[in-house]
Order: sequence, then C-alpha cells, then structure tokens
Amino acid sequence: MSVAVMPSRGLGSGLWAEVASWSATLKIGAAMLLTMVLAAIFAPVVAPYEPYTQDFNVLLQPPSLAHPFGTDNYGRDILSRVIYGARVDLVIGFFTTYVPFIYGVLIGALSGYIGGRFDTVMMRILDTVMAFPFLVLIIVVLAILGPGEQNIYIAIFLVGWTMYARLARAEMLVERTKDYMTAAKVLGYPTRRILLRHGLPNVISSSIVFSMSDFVLNILLVSGLSFIGLGIRPPIPEWGAMVAEGKDFMLQAWWIATMPGLAIVYTGTALSLIGDGLARRLGERHRTLV
Repeated sequence: MSVAVMPSRGLGSGLWAEVASWSATLKIGAAMLLTMVLAAIFAPVVAPYEPYTQDFNVLLQPPSLAHPFGTDNYGRDILSRVIYGARVDLVIGFFTTYVPFIYGVLIGALSGYIGGRFDTVMMRILDTVMAFPFLVLIIVVLAILGPGEQNIYIAIFLVGWTMYARLARAEMLVERTKDYMTAAKVLGYPTRRILLRHGLPNVISSSIVFSMSDFVLNILLVSGLSFIGLGIRPPIPEWGAMVAEGKDFMLQAWWIATMPGLAIVYTGTALSLIGDGLARRLGERHRTLV
C-alpha cells in the first residue's frame, strides 16, 4: 500500500515567502542596509587598503581607479576608512538604539500594566528627563564623563529609553483593558507571563517602527558628537570624525568630507525606508486582525 507524502514547507521557503510579501520600500531598504552590514563584516576582505596605513606619496589624491574615494591629508584611502567606519557607526547605532529600546519598553509596559503609584513615579521621572533638550543632556553627560565610545553608550542610554517607555506605556494602557488580558488574569497567570507572553507582543510594534528612525538619529548624533570632538576621536575611522577631519580641506579636497557624509546619508536612507515599510506592514496586519 502506497502512502502519499505531502511536501513539507521548510523554514527556507517560509522565510522566502515572507520576504516576497514585503513592500518594495521595505525590500529596497533591507537590501541597502544588508549591503552596508556585509561590507562592515567583511571589511578586511572588501577594503582595498588598511584604514590606518599612511602613504605620503599620494596625499590628497582625488578619486581614481587606485583610490575610488580618493585619499586624505595623510595619504590614507578614504574608501577603506569608510568601510571600516561602518563597523564603528553601525555597532554604536545598534547598541545606543536597542539597549534603551529593551529597557524602555519593559519599564513602559510594566508601568502601564501595574498603574498606581509605580506608574505615577515613572511618569514623573520621564517628565523630568524629557523636560530638557535631548542633545543638551547628551553633551552635559559627555562633558562630565569625557568623550569615548563607552561614555557615548552611557549618555544616550540615560536619555534614550524615555521615548520607548512612553510609547509602550500608552499602548499597554489600551491593551490591558481588552478581553484577552482580562482572561489571562482570571486564569491566574502571573504578572510576568501576562506581560511577556500576552502584553508585550501587542504593544511593541510602534516601538519597533520608531527604533528605525531612532537608529538613524543615533548614527547622526554620534557623527555630530565626533564632529565637535565629543565622540569617537581620530584616527579611528568613524564617519563623523572623518567629516570633521575633512572640513578644513573642502576647497582643495572635497572628497575627504563628502564620501563619509554620503555613507551617513546612504545608511540613514536605508533605515528610513525600512521604518516606513515596517509601519505599512504592521498596519496591514493590524487591519487584517481587526
């Protein structure tokens, strides 16, 4: 007796089907970001030169076949430094976005769910932090701690979690009144399970979309801090620091500042497209569920 075997749908085919259902905006943004991420990961293979190697025979050379992005005032290859700079900026952008994201979403969801005195205290803390301009607080913290990558993480974390907490709290105030949350309470589920397995999956969508814009802003923030001397310091290849180094040569060697600036624009565009695509996709799913 023969038994018919139905073909199973593997993980790869399911993933491909999910990607195929993405909007054009989301696909383009993801492809652009993936290109930059791969370039950063395989920088030793992709970069034509070492980022710190100085060659005084090719000072301030314009873009050419040998140096597609030109060279700087130390004879260093700009393309190689831009590629290695992607490692610095993407890593800093990721951690300064998603460490505050995790902490802020958890605090906001917990505050919205519990309410009462805990919620009141947390909202007063949020109001106090958000009463001051974001950039001013970052600069003050860095002025106290000093420039450097570790201090950038601390400064942005102390301020950046507040917006995620406010978003998650607002969503949780709506979700906690719905029937599925009431049913979970009646069944006696512990608070941790209700929050992590029932509440968070339904309140995190807006925070995920916002994190794409926040990622862009954090990269721009780190670049701006490096530009004014409070971020990553030379000779580390960081895009903002490279723009700062090239500002004095704009008339005679425009490529020194322009090329890392275009890398910032490229990455920011990719993340903005992803954020827009995610917003549309999550909106479509929400309308389908409704």
